Amino acid sequence: MSINWTGVFPAVTTKFTANDELDFNAFNINLEAQLEAGVDGIILCGSLGEASVLTEEEKLDLLSHTLKEVNGRVPVLLNIGESTTKKAVDVAIKAKQLGADGLMLLPPLRYYSDVEETLAFFSAVAESTDLPIMIYNNPVDYKIEVTLDMFEYLARYSNIQAVKESTRDISNITRMINRFGDRFKIFTGVDPIAMECLVMGADGWVAGLVDAFPKETVAIFRLVKQNRIAEALTIYRWFLPVLELDIKPKLVQYIKLAEVATGIGTEAVRAPRLAIKGAERESVLKIINDALAVRPQLPEGSWGI
Repeated sequence: MSINWTGVFPAVTTKFTANDELDFNAFNINLEAQLEAGVDGIILCGSLGEASVLTEEEKLDLLSHTLKEVNGRVPVLLNIGESTTKKAVDVAIKAKQLGADGLMLLPPLRYYSDVEETLAFFSAVAESTDLPIMIYNNPVDYKIEVTLDMFEYLARYSNIQAVKESTRDISNITRMINRFGDRFKIFTGVDPIAMECLVMGADGWVAGLVDAFPKETVAIFRLVKQNRIAEALTIYRWFLPVLELDIKPKLVQYIKLAEVATGIGTEAVRAPRLAIKGAERESVLKIINDALAVRPQLPEGSWGI
């Protein structure tokens, strides 16, 4: 499957049982809610998917399971976040063998590679596969920025096709478009500035709170792209306090709590993460419940398959 790089691509959470095993039943409930809302792709094993605490076997099992459940309805991408080039290449090859439609690719983890090292890392993965690749550019959390000059170099690889733009600098979207036109499709990756990025020309949204609120997320995207800005803005203003949970250190726990509140998820996380409690829990629940109390009615045709 070639990827049409546009729309809402949820970075889905990974579900766990009480015995700390993959919970495919709970995962399926959320996955179907995403597809019913009309999302355009699925991204597995990102930061929100707790990739850092998953074994390789679990990641590949989750990929195989998702591909079977989705059954070609939308592209399924596997995130690659590895510490070594050798391992990143190995995961890319295995993802291709299992039938993944594409990859999202982080710079090397743990070691803060310089420009030459980062480009060599990306190049090695791109040369190892023909799968379409989205580069994940998030210097805020991962400390390595993929600059415009670096994208100039990466443009030689036809399968490097998109970027998850998470620099939190909205003007970077304009810089990318001015320099590269539509060579790289741009996805906003920061929920609380998503609408602003879409208005500035982003092609899509790698979303987090979509895991709990898929219909609202899809509606904002579609309304913006239909130039129905006022309608999108009404939903976005309602959504913003919840979207801001996406940029907190405990975003996984917070978003999973929101999934429980909307009936399409579970709260279980894998240690060292722990479920939130006490005043912190009450504070997050208040944000979620305040939003649910005034959940807006969505314009007809703004979501759904």
